[in-house]
Amino acid sequence: MGVLSPQFGSLVPSSSTQTLVSNYLNFNNGGGNDFAQQYLPEIYEAEVERYGNRTLAGFLRMVGAEMPMSSDQVIWSEQNRLHISYDNVACSAVGVGGGNVITIPIGAGIVNTIFPNMTVVIMDPANPAFTVKAIVTASGAVAAPATGAVTVVPYTRAAVNAGAAGLAGLKVFVYGSEFAKGSTLGTATGQSIQPVLTTFSNKPIIIRDRYAVAGSDTAQIGWVEVAGEDGTSGYLWYLKAEGETRMRFEDYLEMAMIEGELASAAQATAIIAAAPSFAGLPAGGIAGSIGTEGLFSAINNGGNVLSGYAGSLQDFDSVLENLDSQGAIEENMLFLDRKTELLFDNMLAQQNSYGAGGTSYGVFENSEDMALNLGFSGFRRGSYDFYKTSWKYLNDASTRGGSSNFVNGDNIDGVLVPAGTSTVYDQLLGTNIRRPFLHVRYRASQADDRRMKSWLTGSVGGASTSTLDAMEVNFLSERCLCVQARNNFVLFTA
Repeated sequence: MGVLSPQFGSLVPSSSTQTLVSNYLNFNNGGGNDFAQQYLPEIYEAEVERYGNRTLAGFLRMVGAEMPMSSDQVIWSEQNRLHISYDNVACSAVGVGGGNVITIPIGAGIVNTIFPNMTVVIMDPANPAFTVKAIVTASGAVAAPATGAVTVVPYTRAAVNAGAAGLAGLKVFVYGSEFAKGSTLGTATGQSIQPVLTTFSNKPIIIRDRYAVAGSDTAQIGWVEVAGEDGTSGYLWYLKAEGETRMRFEDYLEMAMIEGELASAAQATAIIAAAPSFAGLPAGGIAGSIGTEGLFSAINNGGNVLSGYAGSLQDFDSVLENLDSQGAIEENMLFLDRKTELLFDNMLAQQNSYGAGGTSYGVFENSEDMALNLGFSGFRRGSYDFYKTSWKYLNDASTRGGSSNFVNGDNIDGVLVPAGTSTVYDQLLGTNIRRPFLHVRYRASQADDRRMKSWLTGSVGGASTSTLDAMEVNFLSERCLCVQARNNFVLFTA
């Protein structure tokens, strides 16, 4: 009997009923999970959305606004305090010439504006019992050149400090003045208080991204059904990739406004020398010429920072005391990471006895059942209303929430944002308008709107701009963040 060799696709029988390598079809000698085996696996075609909604944007949409601008720089001015006050004032050891000499640290924009016959209060923050009220008899503000030396005579004691050593770190503020009958106001040159203009500025940055896919891949069907947060679905993988690139870019637009940093002069020089897209700029860097000031940077440079908040009411009351000294904006929003939000919940829960006689549940509509729900969304303390929410940006493992021991990467636990508006002059409208304290300015004109641009290049997907056998999806935006009245913002850090 003849034997056919080789025996392609032949089956070798077995003495027992079982599946062996020798008695089933195996087209390419793959493993048990080989898609080409005769036993078709149960395939879940749809992706499992194990990370839920992965987008991080939304913070600025909740608290701010977006408005066009047509310049390389946005500049705004903010009020200075109305009343005259100085910190870190030094005082001579003993009375000199009928009074003590206090030295005001003028310079770096600080001008001595205390004149003769003004009445002042002198306090020592390190010694709450030390308070002296005095009248100014001579002031370096009317001298030529102006100095920070001011002579004061106390009302009720021989000298501000009669001890052997001088005092430092004092606070001095003006509360009025006193003149004799028939006297005239001093006529010395400069004896007039002029408001000082305090300006802030920021510059936009250009944010870009691109997704490219070859023409062949756009016509290739996959076996995984894609689904994205933007609604894309189907068996074309490039649709998923393009959609995710767009979503990631939209997140970058907000993240850049939050994390942005202005480069120093030295680092601007280094960036110009190293980064390809800056190669055409002059070699000498200028401070602030590269980068943009983001939210965290702005609060660190003129705002308030609370370190080590542990969830105690005492710590939070120190925030209220500071808000009283800054602007006393009644409504504020708290954007917190999960750890800090739970600390707030625990702090608030401890203020209720859950049923004890005379307990008031305040923001819970005086309902004990509502108070038992620890997912507080708003509360009132003193004369302030606070609305808190969990900020996904601080919780996401791919941004500031990610580390091996579940500690935020850069120790930022949350931010307090005042809910209000400021009146500013809009150059485009030519009038005063009210804007949120936190808002985004993007570059736009009648010729081009650069808020969020996207366009196709190549020869695939409807584009016919070049001979490239691919589709390139381009994204671009030019914008910056304006943080007005930053003295009312609070950054919570670990």
